[in-house]
Amino acid sequence: MSAAKAETLPATHVTQRAAFFRQSGWLMIANIAGGVLMWAVHFLNKFIHTGEYSSFGALLAVVILLPTIPLQMILTQQTAKALANGTERELSGIIRMLWLGTSAVWLVASVVVLVLQRPILEHWHMSSPFGLWITLFIVLLSLWMPMFWGVLQGQQNFLWLGWSMMVNGIGRLAIAAIAVLVLGAGAAGMMVGVLMGLVAAILLSGWQTRAVWRARPHPFDWRGVLAQILPLMLAFCGFQILFTADTLLVKSYFSDADADFYVSAGTLSRALMWLVLPLASVMFPRLVHSAARSEKSNLMGMVLLGTATLSIIGAGALSVLGPWVIKFVFKPSYVQVAASILPWYASAMIPLALANVLLNHLLARPASRFPLAVCVFVLALGYIFALLQFHSTLPRVLQVMGACNLLLLAICAWFTLKLKESKA
Repeated sequence: MSAAKAETLPATHVTQRAAFFRQSGWLMIANIAGGVLMWAVHFLNKFIHTGEYSSFGALLAVVILLPTIPLQMILTQQTAKALANGTERELSGIIRMLWLGTSAVWLVASVVVLVLQRPILEHWHMSSPFGLWITLFIVLLSLWMPMFWGVLQGQQNFLWLGWSMMVNGIGRLAIAAIAVLVLGAGAAGMMVGVLMGLVAAILLSGWQTRAVWRARPHPFDWRGVLAQILPLMLAFCGFQILFTADTLLVKSYFSDADADFYVSAGTLSRALMWLVLPLASVMFPRLVHSAARSEKSNLMGMVLLGTATLSIIGAGALSVLGPWVIKFVFKPSYVQVAASILPWYASAMIPLALANVLLNHLLARPASRFPLAVCVFVLALGYIFALLQFHSTLPRVLQVMGACNLLLLAICAWFTLKLKESKA
């Protein structure tokens, strides 16, 4: 190797590392700002009746439980590969296929929900169907938005991805505040804010990605694409279930007051993920791009260390400062119960955050995707079964969550070691 070439390689690595930290830093700022704006909606719990806040939490959990993470990661992967291989026209066809597919599934599911509307409302202790109707439209837009965000992420266009996240939060907070404080609405009014935030985010991200999805599509190997996206769908669906399913169960099995306490603790604990998710979000398209070009990358270790540091410090701070934060944000009556379960909740988020890094690293590479995805999805099904069996107290629910998150981390660590052994 020539001296000039030897000098170029370190400089290139330094430049790439600087770009990674710059992009991660911006996305972290945008993610936290957008998250804080969306989190600020929960301040409105002080102005609505008991039970309405847990209804808002349950309706919001339905949206959170949607496969938005898998959809975004699929589009991120396909966009990064298309840019690496010069197949942008095929990408346009993939986007249209996913758009039509998700819209058709939403239409069928909406009909089923409307037919079963009465038992659903009774099961969640809701009197008005208005919030449920709004949630149906939120579900549709929530299925569309990750496709635009996935294209932005795959293009590594983190500037507009971040702005879209913040616009989502601004729209949600502004409209929800008007609905609750001015019009006297409850959970349904807060869900209207969620809807309008999504509208604003989709308009912005859709405009920024219009060159991709408006391009004339070329035929693509749909069987090959399906083989690529199915593992991502299974794995990230499993991850999302582990991240969100507990709120729906608590709303169904506990009193309105207990559910309100739990939702408040969960809102604060999931804020830890806003802090660390941007690291993996920046890492994933870079790894896909590198894998498509058979290039080596050492990003994973750096991201894992950063995620571990931030999540552990954040969980510790939240456990100490949690009672004060709950008293400031939520009703005073929430402090005693919510503060007692907050350490459990925050601790359960640490292995989930670490597993997310390993999962992104493994799914960015073609080796062993399907066995990993099956293991993660089966674990998620086992998690739902365990929650249905062991939910005598709120701490017991969180103990089940923590145990399953540790199992997810162990599964991802095992597959990571197998990947290293196969390269050795």
